[in-house]
Amino acid sequence: MLLLLQEATQETATAASGNTDPAVATQQASPVVEGFSEFISRASSGDFSTDTWILLWDSVGWPVLQAVVLIVLVFIVAGWVSRLTGKAVRKAKVEETLARFLSNVAKYIVLVAGGVAILGTIGVEMTSFAALIAAVGFAIGMAMSGMLGNIASGVMLLLFRPFKVGDVVNAGGVQGKIFEIGLFTTEFDTPDNRRIIVPNNEIFGGTIENISHHATRRVAIDVGTDYGADIDTARAVMLEAAKATEHVLSDPEPAVVLTGLGGSSIDWSVRVWVNSGDYWAVMDALTRNVKYALDKAEIGIPFPQMDVHIDGGIKRD
Repeated sequence: MLLLLQEATQETATAASGNTDPAVATQQASPVVEGFSEFISRASSGDFSTDTWILLWDSVGWPVLQAVVLIVLVFIVAGWVSRLTGKAVRKAKVEETLARFLSNVAKYIVLVAGGVAILGTIGVEMTSFAALIAAVGFAIGMAMSGMLGNIASGVMLLLFRPFKVGDVVNAGGVQGKIFEIGLFTTEFDTPDNRRIIVPNNEIFGGTIENISHHATRRVAIDVGTDYGADIDTARAVMLEAAKATEHVLSDPEPAVVLTGLGGSSIDWSVRVWVNSGDYWAVMDALTRNVKYALDKAEIGIPFPQMDVHIDGGIKRD
């Protein structure tokens, strides 16, 4: 088994150096590979002396320990740089959406640079693996085309700015408030306090409805009245109820529109304009006020009914 490991290690060093000569490959291999190969050679011959274990520590153990420590430090520094970048761009009065995006970019740059440095620490010569890295990168790119598409979509969302952090949006099959636009995904907070994460590609590739983009919105409720009620009277009653509703704007003025003559009712649409933040509260209050106003004016609101008629008598035995 040790002989097989030794041969596999030598073959790896040979393939990495791009030379079929084992002697040349050993010279070009990284110190970690050389040290481990030497340890395998000694162990296969039964040499487990103190010098052999010192060789393993100096050539493999210590570089690996350094790499582990550097990995921890890189993640700490990446988080620190991300926070520092976010504070700096916010201080420059950059919009929150872009501030979060730039802080994430800074974090990934540090992680990539740290990864290259860690490879150098364990003796990996990046130039020796240029062709291999290119081939692996191409394969990974093909396999992760969806992820690359998410990154491109995230950049397009920041460039075209169809929404920003804090907007209420209907996109990617989700309706909620935008919490963060990241490199790969966009995070939503729903009205019932759920966090939903959607890939950027699904958002940018579909229809985006920015519900809170404008400062004002129109509230419209559908109402049906009896055919026996006077049309002008019904209109006046509902219009007065709409104007009396709290938080309704006077410009544009409330309107009561006759929309049709239904099968059992005269159909209306009561429309008012409100500030976007008051939308749901006004819809509730407007519906309540219109119902009470029609009841007070003794104007009925028809509802579906079924009359059952039984013809003939009951047959008894």
